[in-house]
Amino acid sequence: MKGRKCHLIVDSLGLVLKVIVTEANASERIVTAYALMSLLEEGTQLLESVKSMLVDQGYRGDTFGLAIWLLIQAKVQVISRSGKSFEILPKIWIVERTFGWLNWYRRLSKDYEHLPEMSEAAIYAVMTPIMLRRLSATSTTL
Repeated sequence: MKGRKCHLIVDSLGLVLKVIVTEANASERIVTAYALMSLLEEGTQLLESVKSMLVDQGYRGDTFGLAIWLLIQAKVQVISRSGKSFEILPKIWIVERTFGWLNWYRRLSKDYEHLPEMSEAAIYAVMTPIMLRRLSATSTTL
């Protein structure tokens, strides 16, 4: 692979549900549908309560919205900019924050891996202590 792109599906806390590393020219919409299908095949109950899926402008299109509705019965909300000036987009920062967490770790700061599966495994390994720390912080405040 000449270039790679990391696709993350995260919950509202920024905790990783699914990671897929693909070639850089892979379609974001197709990879997202594949990631959701693989989550469904794993038998996880994570997607049953999803009512809305927030995405950026790269996921525009009625076909993508229909595919998500058929897979998990969730509405796709495309968050887009209203002008050319800087503005904070609601909730999109959650995924960007997760990518920021991943960059804390040297192994993920550059693409050292030969296989995309190893990159995915490294992301899961790095997210384990982050997820445990975040989950323990939320459970003690309840």
